[in-house]
Amino acid sequence: MDHVGYKSELLQEELHEEDEILVERAKAGDQEAFGELVRRHRSKVYGYARSYTHEAFQAEDIVQDALIRAFLHLGTLVDSRRFLPWLHRIVRNQAYTRLQKGPHRRERVFSGLINHKSDSSDPSPTDWEDLNSILHRLGRTWSSSLEHAGDPAEVIMRRELLQTITGMLHCLNPRERRVVESHFFDHLSPMEIARLFSMSQANVYQVLSRSRKKLIQEKTRVVVDQYVKTRKDAGIMKQVVLRKPEAFTLQTWITCAAALHGLVEYTDRKMSLPMVLGLSGHAFRLTVVPGEIHIAGPTMFPFAKVLQQGLRNMGFTSKVVGGGEAECAPGPNATQVSPALLTPDAREKRPLAPLLPEALELIHRTIDRGYPVLAWDLFIPEFGLIYGYDDDRKQLHAGDNCGHDKTIAFEHLGRGLIEELFVLAIENIVEIDQRKMLKGAIQTALTHYLEEGSDKSCANGLLAYAAWQEAFHQGSIEPNGNAYTSVVVQNARRNASLFWSEIAATWTDATFDDIRPVLQEASTLYGQMADEYAKLSKLFPFPAGGEPNEPEQSKQAIALLQGIESQERKAIALLRHMLEKLSA
Repeated sequence: MDHVGYKSELLQEELHEEDEILVERAKAGDQEAFGELVRRHRSKVYGYARSYTHEAFQAEDIVQDALIRAFLHLGTLVDSRRFLPWLHRIVRNQAYTRLQKGPHRRERVFSGLINHKSDSSDPSPTDWEDLNSILHRLGRTWSSSLEHAGDPAEVIMRRELLQTITGMLHCLNPRERRVVESHFFDHLSPMEIARLFSMSQANVYQVLSRSRKKLIQEKTRVVVDQYVKTRKDAGIMKQVVLRKPEAFTLQTWITCAAALHGLVEYTDRKMSLPMVLGLSGHAFRLTVVPGEIHIAGPTMFPFAKVLQQGLRNMGFTSKVVGGGEAECAPGPNATQVSPALLTPDAREKRPLAPLLPEALELIHRTIDRGYPVLAWDLFIPEFGLIYGYDDDRKQLHAGDNCGHDKTIAFEHLGRGLIEELFVLAIENIVEIDQRKMLKGAIQTALTHYLEEGSDKSCANGLLAYAAWQEAFHQGSIEPNGNAYTSVVVQNARRNASLFWSEIAATWTDATFDDIRPVLQEASTLYGQMADEYAKLSKLFPFPAGGEPNEPEQSKQAIALLQGIESQERKAIALLRHMLEKLSA
């Protein structure tokens, strides 16, 4: 052997020895060591990829897929001296897989989980509710960050990216991980995966579905942790607790109205509870669950739509996170479940709310402005208020008018009995006159009475009376839910009576002179309805509920409901008359 050849052989042996050391360090979790291996061999890896395709962008895609797979599976390399041949084999497999599937569009730098500015030119932004979008974005990131390895910011991004990828995928068990990687990184179909791992195709779909849920949960944890870390890095970790809302002491069964009152009390636009109930439309609502008259009926409405409209009637704009639509079916009855299901330990076992990061941001921003935040199911499936936060402890200060006032963990928001996250905050106070307020309230009430309709899950307004009476005819009433619905509507109609009388007495502008007698008439009529509902509540006291399916009591209840329905129709005529006068 000549001198040059001998020297070259020695150099190769030294490189193999150095590679072996770097591989061992990388196996032990040293990400910088793996980064050095990539830097050393990337040109060769790219050359391997170009030998399979003449398209530069496709070669880059192959390289980044191969490098991510190499990073994820480095622990399976038995002989650390064989790193480069092993990596070559991965490149070849990725190239064959990709070329068999046809051309793929190249995606841009990963930005969904790391706090960097997004690239508005990206034609396919990551949808973090979709596992396919999450994993395909993760699978096409590596080489883009390597291209800027000389930039310290990019080096930090690469390190955080690797931590994110491994952190997310480590939430899967080995079998789930193999299936997920085969589907999203190798682009194998469920049928191909089933053959590869001797599984049924149905089983593959089950594994992918289960893995999707796990990964979305892990993604939420990562984003929440990143959000808290960002606040800490910015030096804004703090504790802010507003004064305790007076709304916690309000005597009303309608917790959303108490919570709305709590929001308004922190503004300069002070209102009584009847005024809040009337202007928001909750004084006129009736929603029942056909058949059983479930306890969830009074809160089965599209939270965002109804509550935001109510606030607009009062002169406020608002922002919400979650709760876009009403529940399609009633959830568990909190008065009848085991108390253990209402504890923090029970919340810990339920899935994290995917919208938790957005909710926390809204809560911090709103409380920093001096306003509380309305929230659903903080302790039980009712509405309450969040009025403070403690970043160091990762806790929220919250309460309601049902007797709860305590701290809850950031991560427990949206993990209550119903497992639904909804928060709402006042954004702006807008100029609005009393005439516009009243018109909005009447229109809201008429929409509920006549237009919200009925389906198998719930019946609204006038149609709710027919559904309620039918449940008594069928003998299918659930006592506790029926009793609760009765006291809630009784309370609503009593406040409706007070609402009309307060306007008649205190809104002295000449605009209302023409309708002042009608306001008094409406007050009397709604007071009579409340009296009839009081009789219904006496028949079926909450919480026990009496015997609503007993024939004689059922007959009395139907007669009462028929009488109240007749009064409601008279009230609708009065509302229409007032609206015509106000619109003239």
